[in-house]
Amino acid sequence: MPPPPAPTWPGGLDLALAVLAGGLHAFAFSTTEAPWLQTACVALLAWRVAAAASASRAALLGGLFSTAWLLGGVWWLFISLHRYGGMPAWLAALAVVLLCAVLSLYLAGAMAAWWRWRAGRPIADAGLFAAVWLAAELARGLLFTGFPWVATGYAHIDGALAGWASWLGVYGIGAVSAAVAALLAAGLGGGAARGAPSGAPAPSVPPLRPANRARWLQKGGPLTLAAALWWGPLALPQDFTRPSGTISVALLQGNVPQDEKFAPDRQPETLAWVGRMLALADADLVVAPETAIPLLPQQLPEGYWEALRSAFEDGERAALVGLPLGSFEAGYTNSVAGLSAQAAARPGGFYRYDKHHLVPFGEFIPAGFRWFVDLMKMPLGDFNRGPLNAPSFPVRGERIGPNVCYEDLFGEELAARFADPATAPTVFANVSNIAWFGETVAIDQHLQISRMRTLELQRPMLRATNTGATVVIDHRGRVTHWLAPHTQGVLQGRVQGREGLTPFARWAAAFGLWPLAALALLLGWGSVLGRPRR
Repeated sequence: MPPPPAPTWPGGLDLALAVLAGGLHAFAFSTTEAPWLQTACVALLAWRVAAAASASRAALLGGLFSTAWLLGGVWWLFISLHRYGGMPAWLAALAVVLLCAVLSLYLAGAMAAWWRWRAGRPIADAGLFAAVWLAAELARGLLFTGFPWVATGYAHIDGALAGWASWLGVYGIGAVSAAVAALLAAGLGGGAARGAPSGAPAPSVPPLRPANRARWLQKGGPLTLAAALWWGPLALPQDFTRPSGTISVALLQGNVPQDEKFAPDRQPETLAWVGRMLALADADLVVAPETAIPLLPQQLPEGYWEALRSAFEDGERAALVGLPLGSFEAGYTNSVAGLSAQAAARPGGFYRYDKHHLVPFGEFIPAGFRWFVDLMKMPLGDFNRGPLNAPSFPVRGERIGPNVCYEDLFGEELAARFADPATAPTVFANVSNIAWFGETVAIDQHLQISRMRTLELQRPMLRATNTGATVVIDHRGRVTHWLAPHTQGVLQGRVQGREGLTPFARWAAAFGLWPLAALALLLGWGSVLGRPRR
């Protein structure tokens, strides 16, 4: 049975629809109540790409969709560039648009490849669609240090597909969602065979089976497989870890405005509050946000750093404190200092975690972009990188794995710490400062990212942030303790550590994301080989 003819559409309507679908796709990351919206938007894209007149038209549809998606997801970068970076509004807006447009080239290429290689067989074409979608997301997440913010899987943190997290990770969820979207587009909307010009009848593909069976393969088969992929996690084991112990925690939220954070006249107030809260907090572990102490130890008021360390050298309390470390000669790092009686015996008298995955322009300047940084008035610099597989910080039998700001966006890098299960973290602790982006959806998006890590690795996550979201997340991705954003306070709670490895933790610790890259290649190769000869 041949695919149905492509609908006749005015030339610009497809482009407008791609932009609209991309914008709605971005909205799916702002709400966890409608994960189906993300998949529905991609299904709409697949339907129109299938009817495109050429590979270049397919690429344009994919590029417009992705640009609208990314602009709707990361528009808040404008605030950091303009309000806090001092860049002219027009230039800051242009920079964000150009960034999103460049990153959209990955999906544009993916849609062109799908249009070129699809065979008119819905199930095979869905496999190919998942392959090219996965390849595009991996490219955006890995190349040029990677920027996988609002990657597809994050829209499903509270949906049925979240059950794939401990098996396939966030990119795997995105691939499954893409396959479901292509199957829905074929089963519900139909589509043109490869090469059919927009508005023209699709060329006939000779049926390979009796008519009734071909009809089922064209319609019922894709919908049945889509349902199986969507609800498949219900049939899979989900419990891979066991309790290791419970500790009490206190998470500090300073709520220091970004334009005051490094101001000399604000620093005495900030240092006094942080020092007082660290000393008074009644918990096994106290965590202060990224650069909660905005000065190097040698720049602090006389006796401040020594008093802070001595507060944790006796007894069983411990603290993790975000601050810069280093010197002009050795270089600087965005770091977390661990203070405890045990850590006092370390070199320097404290545990040290140095951020590994640095932010382009914020923490290091890419080659050839010094002119761009010179346009901003931010306190930026070139930081040194810490090790990928950093040791954990021991607290009352638990192993705490610090990570700084958007490092928790890279699940494969956190998974590297599980290479040796005996030393793997039992609890993660993220320290962040999202004040760069004001009172925007960036806070909620980062919370979703942290929650996805807890699902992938089945480890709880503590989040101590400057302006939010300061929370305790359990190993199931549930927020168990929460402090209102944009307020100053201390969040008290308890967290249960976990031992054991999820399937994702096992393969990502051993091979990184290469298994997913191989899966994309195999899916694409198998789909292309299965094309009928014409």
